Amino acid sequence: MIILKLGGSILTDKNSKIPLVDFNNLNRIAIEISQFIGQNSDKYYTANNNSDDNSNNSNNINNINNINNRNSNNSNNFNNFNNDCDNTNNTNNNLVPKMVIVHGAGSFGHPPAKEYKIGESFSDEEYPNKRIGFSKTQSAVKELNNSVCNVLLKNNIPVVSIQTSAILTTDNGRINYCNIDIIKNFLNNGFIPILYGDVVLDKSLKIAVISGDQIITYLADNLIFNNENDVTNNNTDNNTNNTNTNTNTNTKANNNSNKIVLSTDVDGVFNKNPKTNVDAKLINCLSSLSDLEQLDSTTNVDVTGGMVGKIKELLDLAKKGIDSFIINANVEGNIFNVLNGNEVKGTLISNECMNKKR
Repeated sequence: MIILKLGGSILTDKNSKIPLVDFNNLNRIAIEISQFIGQNSDKYYTANNNSDDNSNNSNNINNINNINNRNSNNSNNFNNFNNDCDNTNNTNNNLVPKMVIVHGAGSFGHPPAKEYKIGESFSDEEYPNKRIGFSKTQSAVKELNNSVCNVLLKNNIPVVSIQTSAILTTDNGRINYCNIDIIKNFLNNGFIPILYGDVVLDKSLKIAVISGDQIITYLADNLIFNNENDVTNNNTDNNTNNTNTNTNTNTKANNNSNKIVLSTDVDGVFNKNPKTNVDAKLINCLSSLSDLEQLDSTTNVDVTGGMVGKIKELLDLAKKGIDSFIINANVEGNIFNVLNGNEVKGTLISNECMNKKR
């Protein structure tokens, strides 16, 4: 299973006062994902792919194959993460993961959510205005999702949009229900579900914001940690003799078919905010918030917690034995390389950093 988070700061101008898609980044990322799928299509889908459909992308994606040469001398590459998660040399198709994409709200969702203070307590008298704010925020993030899906589809990526607020609710801002079977069914039929940061109904707060980061944590818990065997692959018969799949959850969660990747607009996690501190240093492997010198790691409008919010979610996964990786999707080829198991500069979030540092 691959869970790929495309940050709102990558897909949009998150500081913009008006919703603005960064189509340069979006088109490039779509090409990189398409290239990865094209190289592994026989391992992913129950239906046959039309290889001719990808021919129009050949001129765009040829350059990706040469990107490793640019990054080969990068001192912060993570061999351990990619060695653990590399699926390109896996000859058993049953072990090759399927993919879910989650994207952030960026300049589409955060401004209206902040303006209407979605997620904060309010009186019954304020509810009519809050409903308008909820609806405006939901409409905005759906607009971004439509743009993302259209570009991915143009690159022959079989995405299917799943409206987060239609399948998920929260209690005090934390997920308390999700119809995970809908996601599993699409995965089992060869689609790539795509969810996104959204506004949702909340048991305690009535309405709340749900971040893409919390969504990927929930998906990892339910598609990898707890119910990995429910997401079937092409040749399930090969697994009939495997009677002990639930005996070691940490090993299962970290097997070489699982990969959690967060793409953002910086090279990973730094000890200080790299956008405001020139002496900020990249942290190769993170296992605790105590590794940070400062917690002011976001400078734009973000109602979901910025980088610190991401780290907290991923540290929860790390405690369960599920590693994740934060990379810079502004760097050409990083998405393709990390999906393909190649070396990429970034930060590994793991509960075993001492064992995984070079």
